[in-house]
Amino acid sequence: MIEPAGPEADRRWLLEAITLSRSCPPSQTAYSVGAVLVAADGSVLSTGYSRETAPGDHAEEVALAKIGLPASARAAGAGAAPELAAATLYSSLEPCAVRSSRPVPCAELILASGIGRVVIAWIEPPVLAPGGGAGRLRAAGIAVVEMPALASLAREVNAQLLAQGKTAHPGDTSYPDGPGPRVVPAD
Repeated sequence: MIEPAGPEADRRWLLEAITLSRSCPPSQTAYSVGAVLVAADGSVLSTGYSRETAPGDHAEEVALAKIGLPASARAAGAGAAPELAAATLYSSLEPCAVRSSRPVPCAELILASGIGRVVIAWIEPPVLAPGGGAGRLRAAGIAVVEMPALASLAREVNAQLLAQGKTAHPGDTSYPDGPGPRVVPAD
C-alpha cells in the first residue's frame, strides 16, 4: 500500500501528472503539462492538463478551476480553502511565474488557493518564459520538491519545444545533487 504522503506517493502522483501531460493537444508555443491535486488523505481532488478546455489553459489552472476556485477569486486571494493547506499539487513542470496568455501566472494562482506543497519533475527551461515559479512559491513559504529522476519523462513530452535549442541547465540530463528529490531554493 502506498501511503498518502512520502517518496512513493510523490513518485506515483508525479508519474500520473506526466501521463496526463501526454493528453495535451500539440503546440509549438506552449508546454504540455499535467497536474494532479491530492488531498492529505491521498484522495485526488482534481486533475488538469494544458489546453484541456481552451488553447490558453495551463494544467495547474485547470485543476484549480475543477475544484471551484474561479480565476477571479484565485487572483484576488479569495476562495482559498483551508483543506488545501495540507494538499499537494503535482505538476510535470514548474508552475509558471510569467504568463502571456492570461493575466495571472500559475504560481500566483497556487499561492491564492492556499495549497501548501508542490512537487515538480523539472524546472521550466527558458525556451518560452524565464521560469522562476518554484522560487516564487518557496519565497512565499510553499514547500516545493523537485524530482529530477522523473524529469526526462516530462521533457520527452515536450521534445518539440526543447529542440529550439535553449534549456535551463546545459545538457539538462542530470542535476549536481543526483537523481533524488530536492527542495528548490527560493530565488
